[in-house]
Amino acid sequence: MFPERLGQAAATARACLQEALPGTGPMAGPMAYAVRGGKGLRGFLVLEGARMLGVPESAARFPAAAIEAIHAYSLVHDDLPAMDDDDLRRGQPTVHRKWDEATAILVGDALQTIAFELLMRDEVGTAEARVTLAGTLAQAAGARGMVLGQALDIAAETAHTPLTLDEIITLQAGKTGALIRWSAMAGAMLAGEDTAPLARYGEALGLAFQIADDVLDVEGDAATVGKAVGKDADAGKATFVSLLGLEAAKTRAGELVDEACESLSPYGVEAETLREAARFVIARKT
Repeated sequence: MFPERLGQAAATARACLQEALPGTGPMAGPMAYAVRGGKGLRGFLVLEGARMLGVPESAARFPAAAIEAIHAYSLVHDDLPAMDDDDLRRGQPTVHRKWDEATAILVGDALQTIAFELLMRDEVGTAEARVTLAGTLAQAAGARGMVLGQALDIAAETAHTPLTLDEIITLQAGKTGALIRWSAMAGAMLAGEDTAPLARYGEALGLAFQIADDVLDVEGDAATVGKAVGKDADAGKATFVSLLGLEAAKTRAGELVDEACESLSPYGVEAETLREAARFVIARKT
């Protein structure tokens, strides 16, 4: 049931995003390439949270596409030589390898701005809802969220000083967790409902997702994962696995999934698909 729902949501978000991309011109091909593939988890969280709270898909599809645009932009920039310097993403050459660095930078810039264009569509809802979504996404993606996390990561690598567990948690709350948390909360923002339960869900889910990523970096293979693996260990980088140990990291991820599921108790059986999503996060192989 859940894999099908995830696939449907990914297709919905991707179709909406494709409609917003330029159809012609020098950016058309690289931008379409950059958003190809991926699990679509963040878009799914938007759509499923909205469904649970009675928001129609016709409204939720735009924020779902917006978060997928922001996520794709972050990957394109994260892969650049000045950042993580990766050659493979989602099982295909990274944008700067397929084209060049300048194109990759512009693709990321354009995807970021398209996200906010999508959030301003009249179909999304009231002006208050659209402003709330845009303002909170700007914070989640910017210097208080994802960009902050990336800056902390680069600073640690530059200093050649392995981070402590608390420092990694803070870093990943921005780099990975901020967009997942926003995705989880978006449905409540669309519905004008209390965001606190879904915020707690998103926080736990985001940390569990990152721990699972660290585990995949140790246990996965590039062909399955769709990107390079083993880079953290090769660089001597502190991760949840290096600090906790492999089995303890898996245990902690499971505990976080339990916390995420418990936070959904106000929604009863209507939240079962979101609970399945939390369990999926630590069981995935990509």
